[in-house]
Amino acid sequence: MTQQNQQVTDLFIIGGGINGCGIARDAAGRGLSVMLAEMNDLASATSSASTKLFHGGLRYLEYFEFRLVREALIERETLLRAMPHISWPMRFVLPYHKDMRFDSETPTSRLLGTVMPWMKGRRPAWLIRLGLFLYDHLGGRKILPGTSALDLSTATEGAPLQDRFQTAYEYSDCWIEDSRLVVLNARDAEARGAQIMTRTEVLSAKRVDDLWEITLSDKRSDETRTVRAKMLINAGGPWVGDIIQTKIHMNSREGVRLVRGSHIVTPRLFDHEKCYFFQGEDGRIIFAIPYERDFTLIGTTDQDHADPSEPPVCTEAEQDYLCAFASRYFKSPVTRDQIVWTYSGVRPLYDDGASSATAATRDYTLKVNAVGGAPVLNVFGGKITTYRRLAESALEKVAEHFPDLPGPWTAGVALPGGDFPVDGVEKLIGQIQAEFTFLDRGWAERLVRAYGTEVRNILGDAKTTSDLGEDFGATLFARELDWLMTREYARTAEDVVWRRNKLGLRLTPEQIARIQAWMDQKLA
Repeated sequence: MTQQNQQVTDLFIIGGGINGCGIARDAAGRGLSVMLAEMNDLASATSSASTKLFHGGLRYLEYFEFRLVREALIERETLLRAMPHISWPMRFVLPYHKDMRFDSETPTSRLLGTVMPWMKGRRPAWLIRLGLFLYDHLGGRKILPGTSALDLSTATEGAPLQDRFQTAYEYSDCWIEDSRLVVLNARDAEARGAQIMTRTEVLSAKRVDDLWEITLSDKRSDETRTVRAKMLINAGGPWVGDIIQTKIHMNSREGVRLVRGSHIVTPRLFDHEKCYFFQGEDGRIIFAIPYERDFTLIGTTDQDHADPSEPPVCTEAEQDYLCAFASRYFKSPVTRDQIVWTYSGVRPLYDDGASSATAATRDYTLKVNAVGGAPVLNVFGGKITTYRRLAESALEKVAEHFPDLPGPWTAGVALPGGDFPVDGVEKLIGQIQAEFTFLDRGWAERLVRAYGTEVRNILGDAKTTSDLGEDFGATLFARELDWLMTREYARTAEDVVWRRNKLGLRLTPEQIARIQAWMDQKLA
């Protein structure tokens, strides 16, 4: 039986990825009533499968996407201040050699091919340096250091690389714990009045008397209910087109291009905390990034992905491609038998008619349709670095239908646990270790990097590990697991060990099964 809710909410958001949760937070903070439905777990698709970087997108300069790059560069430091626990500065090492090539389809390569045809698609050092100069100055950088040159024959960063690489450029970008970013936005939205519903599928939405009537199915109880809203926001990510066609039943000229990005994780390949930016002879780039203390993350690929209902996986061909790409740089070849984990996500890019997946724009496009009654805002594209600005842009569209809406407020406002100085992580780790003497350095760092100042709320009055309840392994205890269930929407072991943290890299299948059993018992 379908239950009818007579209350009318201002905004109903479909999709619990970074765009949906970012919009929910911004809207709730401006006083709008907000409901958000996510059919699975928060960040269960694209938003937990990124390359984990807040970056301007150095290579987007070759596509002349200056506005996107500038906006992203400005956002890096705005976001760092708001979430110093889950985001931090990282230096990127870009080795140079004369055989580096453009993607032949970039505007820059076409221009250079016309002006300097003897270059034959090569990427000259002066062009890279020009790009890095622009990268340093487009975004009004204040916190992050600028570009410098490295002599790889003497620098530590040159030791893992083949001897043919003698020179490198080093520049700044930032790391981000992507799926935690989504959860913290959802929590802050809820604290400001939003209703966050996970495992809740939108079955249909139709316009009735200038309102949206949305039918929902709770995937845990199989109950259906109907709610009403003044405006609908489709932030369905890879499903944005499917929602337009099959849930809202709307005609739209706007399209989405699904591009799969795959990553591999290996044991640690080098002994420093900087990231490598590798340029291929096919014009593409990949990163090799220090990951979870003991691992290296390598990615990403760009492959068209036909169907959002088809779960993305890192194919054997993509694994081979990433291993071969990295092996052209590292002295020791990277092989498939080193891979300990792979993951893959589908980027829902705005279909701008680009000839290749790599060339498709990473910018976002927001389209409002108010023909026939209550308005709907469809969100296409976007990148994790600009999610907050996307939310502000979405609220500009919303404000056209909600007079007297307050203005932007989220810049620099801390997410839960992020209320400490941008350079205060080491100090906070020390304080937490002093207050909870049973924590070793690695454990304290993991907790602070996940929860920031909220570590104290989680550990409470604990004096020893025995106060934390059952030990599931890899420093995960029942008290933290209870927090993840009661405060962070976790319902399965997968939610916990692959999205709220990455302890799945360290836990056995038996330990993960025990986590699931404990959670099932608590839910029952």
